Amino acid sequence: MKVAELVDLNKFNLVEKDLPTPSSNEVRVKVMAAGTCGSDSHKMKAGWKYGFPAVMGHEFSGIIDAVGGDVENIEVGERVAVAPFIPCFECEYCQSGMFQMCENYAMVGQTQPGGFEQYVCVPARNVLSIGNLSFTEGALIEPMAVAMHAVMGINPEIGDTAAVFGLGAIGDLVIRLLKAAGVVNIIGIDIDDKKLEKGLEEGCSYVINSVKESLEEKVAEYTNGQGVDITMECAGSKITEEQSLLITKRRGKVGFVGIAYSDVMLHKDAFENIFRHELTVKGFWNSYSAPFPGKEWTTSIEMVKNGSVKIKD
Repeated sequence: MKVAELVDLNKFNLVEKDLPTPSSNEVRVKVMAAGTCGSDSHKMKAGWKYGFPAVMGHEFSGIIDAVGGDVENIEVGERVAVAPFIPCFECEYCQSGMFQMCENYAMVGQTQPGGFEQYVCVPARNVLSIGNLSFTEGALIEPMAVAMHAVMGINPEIGDTAAVFGLGAIGDLVIRLLKAAGVVNIIGIDIDDKKLEKGLEEGCSYVINSVKESLEEKVAEYTNGQGVDITMECAGSKITEEQSLLITKRRGKVGFVGIAYSDVMLHKDAFENIFRHELTVKGFWNSYSAPFPGKEWTTSIEMVKNGSVKIKD
């Protein structure tokens, strides 16, 4: 089989390897579609810490090609999405069903080979049937589950207003899910005009280029001076992490989803908003809950199947 190995920072070699053999509780997936996460792009260029050579790819789908001897209820030929996170199931957090907090996890595409090879062995519990969804849609279930974890956790109410910082893949999916949850006015915020144009297509009522326009003034204009009920920070910028606290209304909610790759320092006004405005500030990591891999995954698949959220485009 062909394997794209990361052999150094931002350097891949295409090599041939033998097919892996699944252990008793594993399945082998023939990879049909794989994506590159924004975190992958950063890690492979500047922050890879899992040793070389490595096989990246944690957003992928495919066909079950072989099953281990103890695997039940999974058939060869089944079309699946792969949940890449492998919790230990033994630590305190796993025992409490908080798998995303696992202290001893492994990760497909990081600590073990991922979807940038043609065949991958993963635990049977880490695959989910996608039925007739396309393989591209199947590969997008992982980032959609990340967005779903955040939106479910921030718990929007019908009629809420929201702002989303960073209209990349996760921000785009957060917008679609907020809209599906009944959020009426969504403000998309980015510095890329093309992403902002797409944000309008995907359901934003307003968009703001925060380099070209005054962010706080425009949000005030769009919310009658109140700020938004919910702010979802999906950019991971040290600037937007702070701005999130400045545009949220009193007693509003701020969800941090984007990964910060540099230190985040808050000015006095932003920090004081947390307690003076009694903001609820929550962080969201990964996409898992009990029973593993969680409602984030099963709901994402179902919403794409029934057309309530479209991700083909």
